[in-house]
Amino acid sequence: MNNDGFLFVSYEDSLKYLGPQDAMDICEEVYRMHARGSVVFSTPPAFKMDVAEFNNYWHVKGCVLKEIPVSGIRMYSYFDDGDRTTVGDLDSTRYVVLSDPRTGLPLGMIDEHWSYGLRSTAAAVVGCKWLGPEAPKRLGLIGVGTMCRTALMCLLTLYDFEEIRCTSRRAETREAFAAEWEEKLGIPVVPVATAEEAAAGAEIVVGGTTAPEVTCQFEWLEPGVTFISLARLELDPAGWGRMDKVVIDSFEFNYKLPWFREIVDSGVLPRERIHAEMTEVVTGEKAGRKQPGESILIHTTGLVSQDVAIAHFIYERARSGGAGVPLPLAHVSGL
Repeated sequence: MNNDGFLFVSYEDSLKYLGPQDAMDICEEVYRMHARGSVVFSTPPAFKMDVAEFNNYWHVKGCVLKEIPVSGIRMYSYFDDGDRTTVGDLDSTRYVVLSDPRTGLPLGMIDEHWSYGLRSTAAAVVGCKWLGPEAPKRLGLIGVGTMCRTALMCLLTLYDFEEIRCTSRRAETREAFAAEWEEKLGIPVVPVATAEEAAAGAEIVVGGTTAPEVTCQFEWLEPGVTFISLARLELDPAGWGRMDKVVIDSFEFNYKLPWFREIVDSGVLPRERIHAEMTEVVTGEKAGRKQPGESILIHTTGLVSQDVAIAHFIYERARSGGAGVPLPLAHVSGL
């Protein structure tokens, strides 16, 4: 990995250089890196600078991927006052800074507004290769924002659906989403008023909202469903314990979340009832779906290792494609 200067890669360039299949492949490979023990997280793995009076959330995470090799720091900040959040919006702060761990030389800064949304869903959807139904016909989307949009894009790399049902808090957003995707896919995409209607009859259900409350109840799900929960409590806590298999990306990082810790510590879903971490399923250490009738929950909170790997992928593509904005390096300036 040579260094030709520090490269800033914009949101627009990231859109050109990263697609759903790329994100799926990278997330899968990073799970394998974890299995090989070649990922080193920062110490501490994350720190925050949240200021309540500003409704500001500022987080920093980092890791080294020894196999590439690359070091990366992910930093993001957003506004959330309980009524409005910018967590998935373009007016939040989201960047990954990369360097070469062998030399300490800086490589680039990647805008991650696009890659964040795509990674967040690719990391979970890739699990459907082992945990999903064989040939699902109906998909239910609870939410129509960035998470469910990118989840749909990733799922379309694996499946051909015959019908999609989607819901959101506001009729205009779900109706616009349905019209857009029905035109793109040529299949019925039906906007419905409730999460229960979206989940009815669906072999795969995605929960991807910014709602602080639970959005889906276990009783609404079909036997044999694969429920994809994206980075928050989308399924009712009791439902976690009623699933045949629960697969998560990382017990360590999920356990830092108060609501997840409550599910485990209360005995609703004790540690031994969690079937596997995704790394174990991807590598074959733990079984995937064994029976069509198994109800399976896939939940991911997000691994910075995947963010850094995807940012490096975008960086390399932009550099080889002559894209991005080169910035001067201090040691090259001659001062």
